[in-house]
Amino acid sequence: MNKPRQFISLLSRISRLVNHDGHAEGLKPAQWDALRYLAQANRFSRSPGALTSYLGATKGTISQTLMSLEKKGFVVKTQDLHDKRSVALELTTAGKNLAKEDALQPFQKILSDLPANDQKDITTALEKLLLAKLRSDGNKPFGICNTCRHFRKNNPSGSPHFCDLLKEPLSDAGSEKICIEQAAI
Repeated sequence: MNKPRQFISLLSRISRLVNHDGHAEGLKPAQWDALRYLAQANRFSRSPGALTSYLGATKGTISQTLMSLEKKGFVVKTQDLHDKRSVALELTTAGKNLAKEDALQPFQKILSDLPANDQKDITTALEKLLLAKLRSDGNKPFGICNTCRHFRKNNPSGSPHFCDLLKEPLSDAGSEKICIEQAAI
């Protein structure tokens, strides 16, 4: 078997195992994906549109997923403070607690038990594969806020950091989250 085919075959098999474990706590895999995203996203990226883009799902699927998570008491929708026409999504305390009990923790443990070089190689390979696929489909890559070209460390105006694109202050915790506006340096 050639290497790319073998890699994708292995990735597909791991994906099936992840999806199998994605039924934990009575949630469907799509609901877990949304919960994970919302737990990792910064305040600018917790919207139905950003979630749709990040997961590569349809608006209808995201709408149904969010309704289910709302009914279960894991997500609440509010009016966006900066754009009154938009909806902001927040995890409830129950949602945050459930996200901490993620069914994928065993995978994280298995990965963390591998040698550091293997962890780095796997992560680098998956990042490159994901980015290439997103670019080929014309989708946004997202990324961690503090790795963005618009990120300004040690903001003199009082907050720890600043987003030069959105002209917004950033906290230390917020700067370590996923951002829809992230642009690589």
